[in-house]
Amino acid sequence: MALRNYPTIGCCGIDCGLCPRFYTEGASRCPGCGAEGFAEVHPPCGYISCCEKCGLNVCAECEAFPCKRFEKETGERDSFVLHRKVIPNQRLIAEIGIDAFIKLQRERIAFLETALEHYNDGRSKNLYCIAAALLSIESLKKSLVLAERGEPLKTILKRFADDEGQELKLRK
Repeated sequence: MALRNYPTIGCCGIDCGLCPRFYTEGASRCPGCGAEGFAEVHPPCGYISCCEKCGLNVCAECEAFPCKRFEKETGERDSFVLHRKVIPNQRLIAEIGIDAFIKLQRERIAFLETALEHYNDGRSKNLYCIAAALLSIESLKKSLVLAERGEPLKTILKRFADDEGQELKLRK
């Protein structure tokens, strides 16, 4: 697999930089869909194969998007990563471009890294990853300000999730 320009953005639209496995230490760590070593820790990916064949970074850059591959991506399921954002991320990339999308995602990753470094009790990584992926950037920024004042970050995030109609847990 050739390394892509944006190694933490999956061809399908998942942001690997918001996945708990990206922040895991040891053998189960995932380097991100476009990074060196991905093929050694994951089975082959049809999205990656198709994008590589077409010379694309993400499916949103393709004239045929959304193609048949996306019929199963209803957002009703989650596995370990957040499939709820696949279609919305692709649509946003198509609308604003990959570089602007990456800039927004960096804000989400900055929130996540701050949450993991300063507010992780050892049992909150999944919650923080899900919140970083699903909540508005404005809510993520406000949550850190409120947490600095002493309110538990988990409580703040759950409140913002309720306000935004989001569920901060994986669906099996």
